[in-house]
Formats: sequence, C-alpha cells, structure tokens
Amino acid sequence: MKMAERTEAVGEAGGFGSAEIPHDSSALLVWLTQLVRTHENGTLAELRRAGEPTNAHIRAGWFGGDEHRELFERVAFLFAVYHQGRSVPSYGLDSLGGAARRIGSGKEWGPTNPGAVRLVARVVASRRVPWRHLQHVVTRLRSLDKAPPRWDKLIEDLLRWEDRSARVAYNWSVDFYAPDHRRGK
Repeated sequence: MKMAERTEAVGEAGGFGSAEIPHDSSALLVWLTQLVRTHENGTLAELRRAGEPTNAHIRAGWFGGDEHRELFERVAFLFAVYHQGRSVPSYGLDSLGGAARRIGSGKEWGPTNPGAVRLVARVVASRRVPWRHLQHVVTRLRSLDKAPPRWDKLIEDLLRWEDRSARVAYNWSVDFYAPDHRRGK
C-alpha cells in the first residue's frame, strides 16, 4: 500500500514547496520476494545482519520514505530471518496475532500453548514496536514450518503501532484468542 508523507522541497522557482515522499510496502515485498526467488542469498544474509546497516538494509529502507526508513529495514530483517534457506517466498497469512495461533506443538497450539500465550502477551504489552519479540514470533513460525504473518499487513500495522486509535495490539490479541468457529474452522 502506498501512503505519502509530506516534506519540504525546493520548487521550480527555487522556493520551498511541498513534495510527497511515499512509503511503498508493496514495492518492498516485490523486491524481497524476488531476492528469495532468484536465490540472492548474499543479499538476504546482509539483511539478517544486526548492527551497522548494510547496503541491503539501506535499499530496504528507501521503500519506507524518510519517515519510515528504519521500520522498513527492520521488517526486511524479519522477512530475511523467516526465509533463510528457503527457495519459495511466503507472503504470509493473517495478522501477527493470527499467525501466532500457529505456534505450539502436540495438542497445544496458539491460545492453548503457554509459550505462545507468553510470547503474544510480551508483544502486545509493548508501547513501542516490540522488535525483539516480533523476531521471536517469526523465528518460532519458521522453526515450525508455519506461515508467517502477512508481510504487507505487518508493515501497515507497525506503521500505526503507536496510534492508540488504531488498536493494533488489541486487534492482534483478538486474532490470537479468536474461537475456532469465528475463524471459519
């Protein structure tokens, strides 16, 4: 989804005017999935590196525009973590809460699995974007060979994380604890 932010730019007459610097989550996902399809393992490995930004991080950040550069870099990191060693990209299913329902083992999955419950509780309790806990969710889904959250939805949710009226954390909780009959099962 393309959204725009406003910034000051020099206009044709040399004065300052308004210019749009958009963020484009769709373009980021096209680029990331292409990396998986074409086996650009070096670039994906760069995205998985923490610490100093690599060229791959910087490129991912450009899809976020000026205001959301870091968020796009970090989502690209999560995408690369999930796709490590995979040759087919996954666009994901559900919100992060819905995806967390796929965490568990045996007869205990999602809200009946104590580990999944604790992990979701840590994610939704955070006032700031809980990057470390999001990485844990993605890593658990990858290790269980379960679908990740929808990457485009994850980006849009994280863009609105601190907007109390968006209720992102609440909606993730609702999706996680939704009874099976509500989910069409």
